[in-house]
Amino acid sequence: MELIVSPQGWLEVNGQRKACRLGRAGIILDKQEGDGATPAGRWPLRAVLYRPDRVGRPDTALPVRALDPTDGWCDDPDHADYNRPVRLPHPASCEKMWRDDGLYDVVVVLGHNDSPPVPGKGSAIFLHVADPQGKPTQGCVALPLADLLGVLAVCRPGDSLRVLPPPEQG
Repeated sequence: MELIVSPQGWLEVNGQRKACRLGRAGIILDKQEGDGATPAGRWPLRAVLYRPDRVGRPDTALPVRALDPTDGWCDDPDHADYNRPVRLPHPASCEKMWRDDGLYDVVVVLGHNDSPPVPGKGSAIFLHVADPQGKPTQGCVALPLADLLGVLAVCRPGDSLRVLPPPEQG
């Protein structure tokens, strides 16, 4: 199954549309680290991470792992761990996965730039919980928690998220 994300901010799954948040710079074909854009393309759904102190284990057939406060994700293009999960503290720049704002209470790791990671082509691209004030992401796709949990309930290994490019880029 494919989850389809439109440039207009809709995620479609099994014929249902859910409003989603995209990167502050929109959707782009040539993703670069720190550009604030959501990368266009087809990204496998690798695994689900969640904060067990805030939400229960998501109901999904995808691999699931509970986060802990030492989880991070390396976003330093010059480090060997670039675009990989790491343990904190870490010597390179990393995104903290145990966030106070709730955006990573449930996170789907997407197979973007991970096989193998190419330095500078984007890291930590996830499907995660949307900001309740409606703010854009830093390059991810985000849904309200209830919608994200509903989508995960129908996901299976081998499924993917396809982000469609804007017509002028397609």
